Amino acid sequence: MLGRLLGAITGDAGQVEPKDLGPRFLEALLPGEEVLAAFRTVRDGFALTDWRIMLLDRQGVTGSKTEVVSIPYKAIHRFSVEAGGTADLDEELKVWDRSGAEPTAFSFRRGTGAAMAAQRVLAERMRGS
Repeated sequence: MLGRLLGAITGDAGQVEPKDLGPRFLEALLPGEEVLAAFRTVRDGFALTDWRIMLLDRQGVTGSKTEVVSIPYKAIHRFSVEAGGTADLDEELKVWDRSGAEPTAFSFRRGTGAAMAAQRVLAERMRGS
């Protein structure tokens, strides 16, 4: 319980059902696109589908404006996962795309297995592409 509360405060993602990412996410899916894993923070979220990573960035006070960013697996150059240490409350997955920009980082609650689940899906998709 305390871990969930701290995760909500710090914005660390936990694994959820795809429908929990909301209607804007579901609208952005292509017909036949399969969601392999979905993660959510208090406001934002992201999902790994069968061909891309989808980021949901809710903006504004109410969060009604939502930006959906897609990173196709074929554009990913490398990725890393950082497991939490003894004093760490979170774990992190970083993804670098071919643009050369700073990596996109995803923070997860430590001890939930979500970071490794996301890394596993990403590794499987990268191996298959």
